[in-house]
Amino acid sequence: MTPDQLAQLVLLAYAAIAVGLLLASQRRCRDGWKVWLLYLVERIYVAFMFHWRANGRCPYPESSGAIILSNHRSPIDPMVAWMNSHLRYEEHARSIRVIGYLMAREYFEQPGLTGWISRAMQSIPVNRNGHDVGPTREAVRRLERGDLIGIFPEGGINTGDGLRAADSGIAFLALKANVPVIPVYIHGVPQSESMIAPFYTPCRVRVTYGTPIDLSPWQGQRRTQELLQALTDELMRKLADLGGVTYNHSTNNAS
Repeated sequence: MTPDQLAQLVLLAYAAIAVGLLLASQRRCRDGWKVWLLYLVERIYVAFMFHWRANGRCPYPESSGAIILSNHRSPIDPMVAWMNSHLRYEEHARSIRVIGYLMAREYFEQPGLTGWISRAMQSIPVNRNGHDVGPTREAVRRLERGDLIGIFPEGGINTGDGLRAADSGIAFLALKANVPVIPVYIHGVPQSESMIAPFYTPCRVRVTYGTPIDLSPWQGQRRTQELLQALTDELMRKLADLGGVTYNHSTNNAS
C-alpha cells in the first residue's frame, strides 16, 4: 500500500467516525431531525458570525418548564438565546432541548426558510391583535409538560433605549403555568431596517443570564388586571436591571 493510499484510508476512517457521531447525536434528539440539523448549524454559525459569549452560567432547567424572558432588538435574538441551552437529560441520556417562542403568525406561516425554521423550532403563532386565547393555552400546556417557552414581552423589535412597556399576558402565563421566569438580556446584536441583513452582519453578541424568578409570593391571589400589571412591571424591572437599562413602564396601557 502506497503512502497516498494509506492517507486516503485514514481520511475515510475519520469521515466514517464523524458520520457515526452525527447519526448518534441525531438519535438523541427527541424533537426530530430538523431540530438536530438546526442545532448543528447554529453551534457553528452563531459562534463564528456573532462571536457569542455568555455572562454567567446558563440557568435553564434540564427537564422542567420555564419561561425565557428576553429583550428584543434583532431578528437573530431567538438563536442567541438558544445558543447555550441545547441539552436535556432524560433517563441517563442527553437530548437537544428547544425553546418554543411565541411569534407573529405572519412569520410562522411565511413560506420558505423562515416559516420552516419557525415550525421546526416549535414556535407558537400569535395574532398581533391579541384576540386569540389559543396561543396562551398552548403555551401553558407546553410549560406544564416541561418545555421551555420564549417570550419577547416588548412585542416587536425595539430599536430605542431601554425596555418598552410589556403586555400583562406574560404575568398571566407565568402564574397559570406556575413555572419560574428566567430573565435573559441580549447585548450587541446587529440592527437594521432589513429583517435579513442582521443575519450576515458580524458582531460581538453577549448574553447575560439572570436568576430564575420565583413567583410563589404572587400565587394564591386573585388575578386582577392590577395584580398582573404589577407583576409584569416587576419582571420587566428585573430584566432591565440585568441589562443595565431603564424600563419605560409609564407607557403601559393598563386599564
